[in-house]
Amino acid sequence: MRVNRILLSSALVVVALVIQVSVLARLHLPGAVPDLLLLTVLGLAMVYGHVGGALVGFGAGLLADLAPPADHAAGRYALVLCVIGYFAGLIKPENGRLKSATGPMLVVVAAAIGSTLLYAGVGALVGDTAARHVGLMSLLFSAALYDLLLAPFVVPGIMALARRADNDPLAETNASSKKATDISSGWISNGTGLKIGGQRGGLGSLKTKARTRTARVGRIKGVKRL
Repeated sequence: MRVNRILLSSALVVVALVIQVSVLARLHLPGAVPDLLLLTVLGLAMVYGHVGGALVGFGAGLLADLAPPADHAAGRYALVLCVIGYFAGLIKPENGRLKSATGPMLVVVAAAIGSTLLYAGVGALVGDTAARHVGLMSLLFSAALYDLLLAPFVVPGIMALARRADNDPLAETNASSKKATDISSGWISNGTGLKIGGQRGGLGSLKTKARTRTARVGRIKGVKRL
């Protein structure tokens, strides 16, 4: 990943995690908790692609696993967000821009349901059965609803920031200057340079001919003098 992508992703993930732990987790809503970290990963993945989405998801999930008050095995949420980021990055368009909001909203719903199921599945493998006591269906419904309501305020802004960070004005200016320089040098070498060189060659040949004629005239004058 590029340096600007790493810096932007790290800053957004840290801010999302702080808001997630300090604000959203304290709302005591019924069912699940709005997952701002998941929405951040989705927004970045739909701009960076599947590889960048997987990397961002793994880093964000690992940070969430280690941040207090985490009460689950480390690496569990990292695996979930890595998979979600990878699949979300597969819908990245060629130009990095989405034509409608329908696609991202469907991705948010699918990611909310998929992350909840995957988290519960990984928990069942390691002996965590908390999802059975809470009720898996209520978790799925509330997670999809909360994330869908929060997504219009988060995902478009994150995608806009990611696209702006990718468009480096200095790089574009340098590329344009380099292209203009190449065009100028090519035009000079192919056009004016040849003409100037030809003129210089012509002037040099004229000077040589003039010197030869002068030498001949000198010789002729010398002959005449003798």
